[in-house]
Amino acid sequence: MRAAQYRSNPKASIYFYHKGVIKYEGVMLIGIMEVLEDESIKKELWHIGDKIFYPEGVKDPDYCILKFTALEGRYYCDLKTECFSL
Repeated sequence: MRAAQYRSNPKASIYFYHKGVIKYEGVMLIGIMEVLEDESIKKELWHIGDKIFYPEGVKDPDYCILKFTALEGRYYCDLKTECFSL
């Protein structure tokens, strides 16, 4: 389901944060998400345990690779925000 959403609208963001005892730091990356169906890439990234989620293995129609490419970001720390481009 998520892959279908990214095919129709590839805009995506990822957020990482670290909540320390005294301060909170975070970075949001904004970019695009690609849905990769290439079998060689799928084989390269496949792990034995994935069979629990994709019973047909690498050829399972629900198995794909999501590739995120960041274009810009925002860093937050000490109540300040910095925007940046990549």
